[in-house]
Amino acid sequence: MTGAQHPHPTQAVVLAGGQGSRLRPYTDDRPKPMVEIPGTGTPIIGHQLNWLAEEGVTDVVVSCGHLAGVLQDWLADAQLPLRVTTVVETEPLGRGGGLKYAAGSLPRPDEPWYATNGDIWTRFPLREMAAFHYERDAEATLALARPHIPWGAVETDAFGHILDFIESPPSPYLINAGVYVFSAAFTDLLPTRGDHERTTFPRLARERRLAGFPLPQGAYWRAIDTAKDLIEAAKELSAQGR
Repeated sequence: MTGAQHPHPTQAVVLAGGQGSRLRPYTDDRPKPMVEIPGTGTPIIGHQLNWLAEEGVTDVVVSCGHLAGVLQDWLADAQLPLRVTTVVETEPLGRGGGLKYAAGSLPRPDEPWYATNGDIWTRFPLREMAAFHYERDAEATLALARPHIPWGAVETDAFGHILDFIESPPSPYLINAGVYVFSAAFTDLLPTRGDHERTTFPRLARERRLAGFPLPQGAYWRAIDTAKDLIEAAKELSAQGR
């Protein structure tokens, strides 16, 4: 089985219901994905939707929660490069339940789909990730990032002599980057209520139907959790001429 035999997904869910308490005061009057990256004039979700469109996505379901109206108003007024539908959970369903609820509004339920967390800013070839997903015959594939540790590291020898100082080295561990490829059948495996990362994902991992796609060298990825992340993202985007 090769990725060339399969069309890449053209629909996606963006999970945009987070409160972003660590980003206050930016999130006092808007949901986290509506926070603008300084110098761009565009909120995080705007960057995400542009990226998804560039990667061949034509339809997106945005799952709203905290201050949903602010996000819905922006989406209604913005010139967007794809079709957007919004859904709002009337009661907390948990991460897995929320994902399943949003997936219920995808226009083509019998086709695969992408999903992304609404508080990350990333650029990498999604079609390559989809091909990786198909080649492994997976039900779900997670993008995996290797973030930089925010502290300086110290390297020592076996006797405890310090050999070197390494500023903000890459983590030795891969983490869930918050971008996913799901098969059409994955939707039915999600809990109606609860956390899929404690139920569906572990089960698929045991069955060898869960794949992990390491972000390629040079891919841009940042989770926007704090004001420092916003400033760093703005610097990085400026350096890349975006």
